[in-house]
Amino acid sequence: MLQDTSAQPANPGQNSNADALKQMGFDHLIHNFDFLGWIVFVVLVAMSVLSWYFIVANFIRNSLVRSRADKVIQGFWNTSSTQEAIRMLEEQPKGEPFSKIALDAASAVAHHQQAAGGRLAETLSRSEFIDRALRQAVARESLRLEGGLTLLATVGSSAPFIGLLGTVWGIYHALIGIAASGSASMDKVAGPVGEALIMTAFGLFTAIPAVLAYNFFMRSNRLTYAQFDEFAHDLHDFFATGARVEGTGPAAVAKK
Repeated sequence: MLQDTSAQPANPGQNSNADALKQMGFDHLIHNFDFLGWIVFVVLVAMSVLSWYFIVANFIRNSLVRSRADKVIQGFWNTSSTQEAIRMLEEQPKGEPFSKIALDAASAVAHHQQAAGGRLAETLSRSEFIDRALRQAVARESLRLEGGLTLLATVGSSAPFIGLLGTVWGIYHALIGIAASGSASMDKVAGPVGEALIMTAFGLFTAIPAVLAYNFFMRSNRLTYAQFDEFAHDLHDFFATGARVEGTGPAAVAKK
């Protein structure tokens, strides 16, 4: 007696493997998250979005600061008078740090002159008052350059561990599936293990750009800090003595 075998799979093992591969996909992962899986996924997505936002924002800001630095510094020293220099500084963009440092020094000089003969002038000399204003201005502008770096460092150090939490949770689900079915077949463990691997990779994809960007911006900021210190040193000499003393700033000393 002949039997109809056309409806049966040619190779049951192939279908089983195909189902297992399907369960390891990202689409299957999204549709089978539990509560903890969603928390890990959303946290990693938020970290990635925030880190990329600060990467792009810091890159644009640092590029603008570096590109305008020489123009502002040379423009200041090439002006024919202090009044003209102040006008040039006031015309600079709001976020330009070198002009803000110089304007703070000029404001300190004007404030000290207005207080001549008073208690302020008796307590602090002109040089000390300018030095105090410049230190505050450099610290303020340096702090602005560091915006977002704390978040990048946090993402770089914590994202792999958050991804690892998703990995551990996926392996835990795989073990539960094995225990419930009594079988360690591929279709029982592929989904949870695939989830574990994807969460690990997601954590690394989130952390690696943040770490690289943090190191890059720290290096870039150190160069800008040296320019801040050198410009502030020259400004102090200029406003305290009325003449610029060249070649004595921190950057100039470092080059020797």
